[in-house]
Amino acid sequence: MTGVFWSALGILAGAFIAVQAPINAQLSRGLGLPIAAAAFSFLSGAIVLGAVTLAVTRTQGISLDWKAPAPWLFVAGGVLGGAYVTITTLLIPRIGAAALMAFLVAGQLIAGLMLDRLGFLGMAVREISIGRVAGIVLLMAGALLVRLT
Repeated sequence: MTGVFWSALGILAGAFIAVQAPINAQLSRGLGLPIAAAAFSFLSGAIVLGAVTLAVTRTQGISLDWKAPAPWLFVAGGVLGGAYVTITTLLIPRIGAAALMAFLVAGQLIAGLMLDRLGFLGMAVREISIGRVAGIVLLMAGALLVRLT
């Protein structure tokens, strides 16, 4: 049952990404600048997550260890996320939601395969297999079909 829950949560997160892109594109059209839409998307998310973090740390008596993570980790995720949101905001009116989502998933799978192979940041190392490569090829073919038809 737990596996089903986590799988469903992953699907829900994917759906959020699909819905977020046109929302940010509409915000971009209204503001007249895609990067401003991305900035406000992150600002509102940071405010909400900051409030949730504060509530959780207070109710559970948790203290954050600000010295433990490497300093670059405090910035890297935000920079990558900012680039992601800005790029999706630019692409969705040009290629559509379905094609964008297909290419995003393909890119995630390719990057995931490389990260698994390298054991990036302490992840378990997983070999690149014929099945995994075939999955990427099929996903890229599907993404191209979604875009071109």
